Amino acid sequence: MLVKTFGSAIHGIDAIIITIEVNISQGKKFYLVGLPDNAVKESHHRLVAVINNIGFKFPRRRIVINMAPADIKKEGSAYDLPIAIAIISASGQITDEQLDKYVMMGELSLDGTLKPVKGALPMAMKARDEGFSNIIVPKENAMEAAIVDNIDVYGFRHINEVISMLSNNSDEGLVKLDINENFIGSNNYPFDFREVKGQENIKRALEIAAAGGHNVIMIGPPGSGKTMLAKRLPTILPPLSIDEALETTKIHSVAGILPEDSSLVRARPYRSPHHTISDAGLVGGGTFPQPGEISLAQNGVLFLDELPEFKRTVLEVMRQPMEDRIVTISRARVTVDYPASFMLVAAMNPCPCGYYNHPEKDCVCSPGIVKSYLNKISGPLLDRIDLHIEVTPVSFSDLAKISLGEESASVRSRVITAREIQSKRYSDSKTIYCNAHMSTRDLNKYCELDDQGQQLLKQAMERLSLSARAYDRIIKVARTIADIEQSESILTEHLAEAIQYRSLDRENWGS
Repeated sequence: MLVKTFGSAIHGIDAIIITIEVNISQGKKFYLVGLPDNAVKESHHRLVAVINNIGFKFPRRRIVINMAPADIKKEGSAYDLPIAIAIISASGQITDEQLDKYVMMGELSLDGTLKPVKGALPMAMKARDEGFSNIIVPKENAMEAAIVDNIDVYGFRHINEVISMLSNNSDEGLVKLDINENFIGSNNYPFDFREVKGQENIKRALEIAAAGGHNVIMIGPPGSGKTMLAKRLPTILPPLSIDEALETTKIHSVAGILPEDSSLVRARPYRSPHHTISDAGLVGGGTFPQPGEISLAQNGVLFLDELPEFKRTVLEVMRQPMEDRIVTISRARVTVDYPASFMLVAAMNPCPCGYYNHPEKDCVCSPGIVKSYLNKISGPLLDRIDLHIEVTPVSFSDLAKISLGEESASVRSRVITAREIQSKRYSDSKTIYCNAHMSTRDLNKYCELDDQGQQLLKQAMERLSLSARAYDRIIKVARTIADIEQSESILTEHLAEAIQYRSLDRENWGS
């Protein structure tokens, strides 16, 4: 007897429907075909134990299981549930009348308990798009999948519950969730900008970065507050929209890091990998490709502390994703794309001892060592960072102040206003959401400079020996400063402020 059930495979951050065909005939062999990996092949032994342990009989006949399409690698143990249901149905122990309406996924323990799977959200989205009216997942994944509208999501803890629901055609296990009622962008952070004393110029620079989605590098001595400021940057970013939250949740779901008690990522991600991270850990990859830190920081902040301590090869692989906002992972049998639209925030000391250009402490590093240390960051990578900020130590008078600084909420309100201006400006574009994403064509259209501004920028280019990419970055930052000031035109003072945020382009650094 031939029975079909339907599962799902993850490809990048999207899903593909997998048809599982089980045919039982005369004989005593077990065949599993359709490019399964070892974890899927090992399901034979689990399924024998599970089916016998839950009160059914594993058929001692010739069983052929085909997983189509056959050219896509089937990975992991999440196919246990659809294969087990198909075997039980093909052997005549339950009816198969309703199986074509369901996509189902779940790993099985030997006692029939369902374990959670990765990628429930993209699976539910694909099932809906393919015309399925129902999806069955483990209970732990049900709230995540229920975010998707126009499809019924069933969550169960045991395979017997699945069989009971299918046999009785009941609503047992049905999970309902209204995303519009349940989604509220979160602004509840454990940190706040008001806790940072002094550093008003640095706060101003980070406000500009947040308003335009610009990349930032902070350079300064140890203890000057670089990490403290970076941790508070997400608190001044606009709340996630529903579309951004769904996109971010898909990535975290595929990576298997979505918290069990959370169905949706509501706050902008903040990722801070250690400097010993590998290339694949940062940009994604592996034998079976997985999203890396830059994709997990989608729509949020990627903070790289002690930037020169990262391996040169690790930093260089970020160059293309920073420019294109997408990561392409190519392997012999598969090529996948992961989104990589993030704000890079980097921090570094000016030299190995940390006190080069310090106003009070002496640097013990020779000029050659300082230059060598700074040269660990390549010029092309620095070109892709819009704001270079010098962070100086906080004075005693600032530290001793009892009063706190400006709250994140008030800074965030200005950032949101600037982002709204940009949203209207780029309303006809599907790829540009903030000034940092502008192309050369957009610069010519939205960032026209007057003669005085052109002259100022020319002098800066000649004096600082700036590249063409740095030229574009300065104009983008100036456009953001103008938006914060709610100015339609880029004024000379906006350009002057943007130019001062190119400190690492100055020839006196490290010389």
